[in-house]
Amino acid sequence: QVQVVESGGGSVETGGSLRLSCVASAHMDRSYVMVWFRQAPGKEREGVAIIDSDGRTEYADSVTGPFTVSQDNAKKTLYLQMNSLKPEDTAMYYCAGGYPSYENRFRTNSYTYWGKGTQVTVSS
Repeated sequence: QVQVVESGGGSVETGGSLRLSCVASAHMDRSYVMVWFRQAPGKEREGVAIIDSDGRTEYADSVTGPFTVSQDNAKKTLYLQMNSLKPEDTAMYYCAGGYPSYENRFRTNSYTYWGKGTQVTVSS
C-alpha cells in the first residue's frame, strides 16, 4: 500500500506563488498516473494536473494560472508549481495515484492512493 503525503500549502496574496509537494512511501508500478485534485468549500473535487510514468503532463481546463506539474522519481516526489494565484484557486489540494483509463483520468474514483491534502488560500 502506497501512502502519499502533501505539503507546501499556505496563504498568499493574489499573484503569489506556491509549490506543493507530494511524497510517496514507495515507488509505484510502471504505467502509473499521479494527479493533483483540489476541492473548494461547497464544490466538488476537481482535477488540476496529471503526470504519468513517462513524464507526460496534462492540465484541466479549469486551471487558469501558469501551473506546472513535475516529478522527481528518485525522491518519489510529485510537485505542483502554482504561479499567478487567484482567489478562485483557494482550495484543499490533494495528491493521488493510480492506474486510470485515459477517459477516466480526471475522475476521483479512478485513483487508489490519496493524501490528506494541503490547504491553499489566496487572498485578494
